[in-house]
Amino acid sequence: MELHIAAGALVGLIIGLTGVGGGSLMTPILVLGFGISPAIAVGTDLLYAALTKASGVYFHHKNRTVDWKVVFLLGSGSVPCSIITILLLEQLRQAGVNFDNIIMLTLSVMLILTSFIIIIKNRLLSFIHSNHGDSFFVNIVRTYKPFITVLTGCLLGCVVTLSSVGAGAIGSAFLFLLYPRKSSIAIVGTDIAHAVPLTAIAGLGHLHFGSVDFSLLLGLLLGGIPAIYLGSLIGKKLPDNILRPLIALLLLSMGIKLMLSQPLAINFVSGVFSM
Repeated sequence: MELHIAAGALVGLIIGLTGVGGGSLMTPILVLGFGISPAIAVGTDLLYAALTKASGVYFHHKNRTVDWKVVFLLGSGSVPCSIITILLLEQLRQAGVNFDNIIMLTLSVMLILTSFIIIIKNRLLSFIHSNHGDSFFVNIVRTYKPFITVLTGCLLGCVVTLSSVGAGAIGSAFLFLLYPRKSSIAIVGTDIAHAVPLTAIAGLGHLHFGSVDFSLLLGLLLGGIPAIYLGSLIGKKLPDNILRPLIALLLLSMGIKLMLSQPLAINFVSGVFSM
C-alpha cells in the first residue's frame, strides 16, 4: 500500500505542477516506474480518473462552463466505441491472446502525440483564433461540426479504453479546433464532463477483465489527491515556459521507451538501420 500511495503522490504532484492530465502520466509511471502490468495500470487509472474528475464536473456545471450538447455529441461516439473496444478485447482474451502489447503500443503512440500537443498548444491556439474567417478549413468544420464531433468521440473512445490517455490533452485540442469561439474554461469543463462517463465505462470494462487493482486505486487516491493540491500551490510560482517543455520531454521519452520495448517496433528500427 505504501508503494501505491507513493505512486499516487508522485503523479499527483506532477499533475498539480503542470496541469497535465493524470492519464498521460499515471499509466506510464505505473508501468515503467513501479513495474505494474499495462492492463492493470490502464484499468486502475481509468477508474481513478472517473472518480477524481467527477467533482470537477459539478464545479464546471455550477459555473455554466459545460456545453452539454457537445458532451452528448462526443459521448454518442465515445461510449459505443469504448464498449466495442472492450468487446473486442474480450474476444482476444477468450482466444488466449495477451493484449498487453496492444495496450503498450497504443499507450506509447498516445504519449508521443500528447507531448507534441503540449509543445504546440500555444501556436495551435494562435492559429485557431486567427482563422475565424471564411477559409476552406473553417467552412468544412462549420458545415460538418456535429459529425466531426461524433467521430472525435469515436477516436477518443477507442484510444482511452486501450491506453487511458487522450481524454485530456488530445480531447481538448480537438475541441479547441472545432469550437474556437468557446472560452478556454468552457473547453476544459466540456472535456472533463465528457471524460467522466467515458473513463467510468472503460474502467468498468477493465474491471470485468479483472484488470483493476483496488488496493492500488485506494493508494493512488490517498496519495494523489493531496499531492495535486500541493503541486498546484507550487506550480503557481514556477514559469510555464520551463514546465511545459520539461513535461513534454518526459512524456516523449516515456512514449519512445514503451514503443521500443515492443517487438514489432524493435524489428522495424533494426530493419531501418540495417538498410
